[in-house]
Amino acid sequence: MPFRMTPVRALALSIAALQAPMAFAADAPDAAGAYLAARAATADNDYQTATSYYAQLLQKGIIDRGVAESSMTAQLVLGDFDKAVEIANQVAATDADAADSQPVFLMRLADAVRNDRFDEALKLVDSTQNIGPLFTQLYRAWVYVGQGKMTDAFDAFDQVAKLPGLQGFAEYHKALAMAQVGDFESADKILSGEASDAIHATRRGVMAHVEVLSNLDRNADAVALLKSVFGDALDPQLAALSKRLEDGETLPFDVATDAQEGVGELYYSIGAALSGGDVEDAVPLLHARIAQWLNPRNADATLLAASVLDQQEQYDLAIATYDQIDAASQLHYAAELGKAETMMRAGQAEEAIKTVQAVAEADPELRGVWVSLGDMLRREERFGEAAEAYQKALSRIQTPEPRDWFVYYAAGISDERSDKWDRAEGEFRKALELNPGQPSVLNYLGYSYVEKGENLEEALKMIREAVKNSPDSGYIIDSLGWALFRLGRYDEAVTEMEKAATLESVDPLVNDHLGDVYWAVGRKREARFQWKRAIAFGPGEDVDMDRVQRKLDMGLDAVLKEEGAAPLKAQPAVQ
Repeated sequence: MPFRMTPVRALALSIAALQAPMAFAADAPDAAGAYLAARAATADNDYQTATSYYAQLLQKGIIDRGVAESSMTAQLVLGDFDKAVEIANQVAATDADAADSQPVFLMRLADAVRNDRFDEALKLVDSTQNIGPLFTQLYRAWVYVGQGKMTDAFDAFDQVAKLPGLQGFAEYHKALAMAQVGDFESADKILSGEASDAIHATRRGVMAHVEVLSNLDRNADAVALLKSVFGDALDPQLAALSKRLEDGETLPFDVATDAQEGVGELYYSIGAALSGGDVEDAVPLLHARIAQWLNPRNADATLLAASVLDQQEQYDLAIATYDQIDAASQLHYAAELGKAETMMRAGQAEEAIKTVQAVAEADPELRGVWVSLGDMLRREERFGEAAEAYQKALSRIQTPEPRDWFVYYAAGISDERSDKWDRAEGEFRKALELNPGQPSVLNYLGYSYVEKGENLEEALKMIREAVKNSPDSGYIIDSLGWALFRLGRYDEAVTEMEKAATLESVDPLVNDHLGDVYWAVGRKREARFQWKRAIAFGPGEDVDMDRVQRKLDMGLDAVLKEEGAAPLKAQPAVQ
């Protein structure tokens, strides 16, 4: 059963509850109300409210599958692990159907390992069919590790590796288990082997390999691995690791130090893999919270939980979760940046900007922090301040790499919008040098040239290339139509502007441009219709609504004359 109900399912549940009050025995009216209120809160991801209503139901002995799943999940999300375990055990003792719920089982499995009840853990995992083979087999392998049965554990890891698409998961966990018992050579063979690309695609996979290499007295290789994956601009955690390695220190292997933390890594791995899906689904959040519980040192699990809460628009809970990462942690900067992004989405822009500024002041060499600050200021249209933040980021790029194109692009936007065109033009050109053919850069630079009346033929080529590379972007096609308009190629402009308006039918700027193009080819009634649409869909960025109204009142020719601009003059189409 999913943790999150669709509106249709919620309505069906409401009707069923109202039609079958006997399900709530003598407390029918109060219980039915609590049930519906609890489910409504669950549907809104309002975990705090949900827990109070579920508590009423549990006190009345009402523990159906939905109540069991959602009440326990809500407590888990709020960080009350003892209460979550208590509910899971209560369910297991009183309702066989509810006890078979996947989230309840996941909680009980975690509790068994956390308390070293490995025999019970094996019985539990063998008794359920509701959890997939990836989890059950890797869980069983880690239980064997906890029991000291390493041969059985490695066999179990190998069985998972044979399943389609799961080799990376299995090999990573097997390598962790080998490192735990000091077999770093075998761990390195796995981490450097067939599954290395999948393992190195995750930060924790790289961290594990770096620690393994260090324990093999291969610190130089560990440093090289860090730089090959993350580049020269390492964040505080990775920079600290790199320095310790360069100083000759042997890093302790602490990604997962025992079976309990190995199981915690399993929950985290699955939660992270699922986190890009349906944001209303509580499964990734449940896994992240259990991972935190089993291994409090796993700050990545805390960041994951906070990120999912942010996606669910539970901003207060997300901020509180980011705050759980201690200021002394080397991932504190990441938590502060994540918290600031959440604040932005929660409408707390000024607080968010101050948060990032504080991080930048604490460690001004962090290039990524200056980029984040620039992004936030740019979103708030504080372009001058954004430009300076980006300049600080750019000054910390020693050797520009292809991945740096966006910093130059964002800096160029901010400089262009704050009237620093000479600098902006160079930044756009640099972005294209690093990422040739990038449609957003081609479009922005080409459109800027069109607006300035400069390099129009080159601008047209740029925008055509942008359209070719991003053929479904109405905004880029709008730029092409506008460039043709500014070149006096009105008939060609109509074709492109109509395409753009089809793709971005309610955008005020696109409709305004289409109106101008129609006017230029004599379709004046249609032009006025488009200008009316522009006003109806406005206000819009870069659209002067007063000017649109003047065009409606007196026509484009009169407005151009009033502004002292050149009159419309058609040019022949280029064959």
